[in-house]
Amino acid sequence: MIKINHVSMKFGRSVAVSDATFDIPAGDSVALWGPNGAGKTTLIRCVLGLLRFRGSISLDGRDVRRDGKRARLLVGYVPQELGFHDELGVNEALRFFAALKGLDAVDTSATLEHVGLAGHGGKRVRELSGGMKQRLALAIALLGNPPVLVLDEVTASLDAVGRAEFVGLLERLSGAGRTLLFASHRLDEVATLARRVVELEQGRVRRITPVAAFVAGTEHGAVLHLHIAAHARQEAMRSLSEGGFSPKLNGVGLLVPVAASQKAAPFRVLADARIAVEDFEVVTSAHAADLATRARERRETQP
Repeated sequence: MIKINHVSMKFGRSVAVSDATFDIPAGDSVALWGPNGAGKTTLIRCVLGLLRFRGSISLDGRDVRRDGKRARLLVGYVPQELGFHDELGVNEALRFFAALKGLDAVDTSATLEHVGLAGHGGKRVRELSGGMKQRLALAIALLGNPPVLVLDEVTASLDAVGRAEFVGLLERLSGAGRTLLFASHRLDEVATLARRVVELEQGRVRRITPVAAFVAGTEHGAVLHLHIAAHARQEAMRSLSEGGFSPKLNGVGLLVPVAASQKAAPFRVLADARIAVEDFEVVTSAHAADLATRARERRETQP
């Protein structure tokens, strides 16, 4: 369904994506994983035909540069940053984007019910919570029932409850042969939604692994996701490495694999270095592996 062949892209002299090559068959689900600046969003924008790049990308045989309009009709896209007009009505928003997609009519009630927004069509966008806006964006992405769904860090701004609800919704919608390409920095999301993981580092594809092998690669009882200010992350990496840990930059901070009985140790190391942790999450490797197994079993039993 999606073929990415020797794709490279630069912003001036800065290389954002370097010689990326991989295929996503129809019905597959692939997560892009890597720290901020690894090239995830840039690669997604190349797939959408929004950036000029070297190499080639095709969607169901349609080249995204030479046949971009028809290629984009195959894709539903949900960005990280939403751009709705706050005074627009929810039903109006659906009709507006349906018209942009060339759809003659849209059943707004059925569309909203499909993403858990039944009864909210009469509201204005500004009256929706952050999670509800994400559901509206997903509803718009699914207009016309595109075979490909592309998501870029769509849960980054949601709280834990909203994030769990949205991921559960995506899991229910990812069947029926739809192809999914998404960027995430959360291990539990990747374990739940992905079948394979493409790891990016400085714009290059470092490795491509089945999700079970990716989760098992943590080799620890738990993974701490530490939210640390951007200016302090490199110093935090150095301090934790010197303290015997193996941190990785990702998303809004660092991922630190730890033994189940040593989850407090990285905090002591960072406190000694006077590095503030703004927030944190704990994902056990066993829990992530269980999510991956359950998701795989559900996909295998789908008709």
